[in-house]
Amino acid sequence: MKNIVLLGLLIFLTGNLFGQLPVSPQVEIGIVEKLGQMIPMDLKFINEKSDTVTIGSLITRPTVLSFVYFDCPGLCSPLQDGIADVVSKTEMVLGKDYDIITISFNTKDTPEKAREKKLNFVTKIKESQRGSWTYLTGELPNIQKITESVGFRYKPTGVDFAHPSTIIILSPQGKITRYLYGVTFLPFELKMAVGEALRGTPQPSSNKLFDYCFAYDPQSKTYTLQFTRLLGSFVIIMALFFVLYLFVSSRKKSSKVPKND
Repeated sequence: MKNIVLLGLLIFLTGNLFGQLPVSPQVEIGIVEKLGQMIPMDLKFINEKSDTVTIGSLITRPTVLSFVYFDCPGLCSPLQDGIADVVSKTEMVLGKDYDIITISFNTKDTPEKAREKKLNFVTKIKESQRGSWTYLTGELPNIQKITESVGFRYKPTGVDFAHPSTIIILSPQGKITRYLYGVTFLPFELKMAVGEALRGTPQPSSNKLFDYCFAYDPQSKTYTLQFTRLLGSFVIIMALFFVLYLFVSSRKKSSKVPKND
């Protein structure tokens, strides 16, 4: 009877822990991963040189895709700086091994602002490689189609936007193969992601863990650590181990009790 009670408690704690993990893709702000799906390659945008281009004309090799808006007071500048930083540290060559596309999801942004914003971040990159980082602006229907195709969910908040911070790796055919979260990235991580994109092999990422540990704060426009949630999970995990210990100990004691003939 005691073993049954302990086993029931173990199952309850396990269900409680894993029941907290996000499972619904219906989010207003964040990322809904669409690994293995294709982005629409025929969408038209305007680059920082004021030329009209299609997404398909830009993607001829593995591509790092990011979404920003140019007057963002929070995540966008650190994200772009993080991209420039990892490009400067990786042994891969921008324009040969991969390209970068940054798209503004604010319809008020212009090619002139795109050109100005780009100049703030390409200084870390070799001059010969800077042309392979393209900044795009566009009209709302095309912006909505491209963001929805990759699961990038953002929301206007007054004059600003609440939005996630991530880069999306695409294959030369426009297939989504990896999501990398945050504003800083490891050279090894980017190299692996580019190699996967070249092979067209989607790889899962840590989106659920990231969403579980961090929450977006629209007021500060940053991600904040969910301390209470993590502390609760830690307590549940410790309780799990304790109940498991009691269950195993009880089983061992029962096996040592001599049976009466």
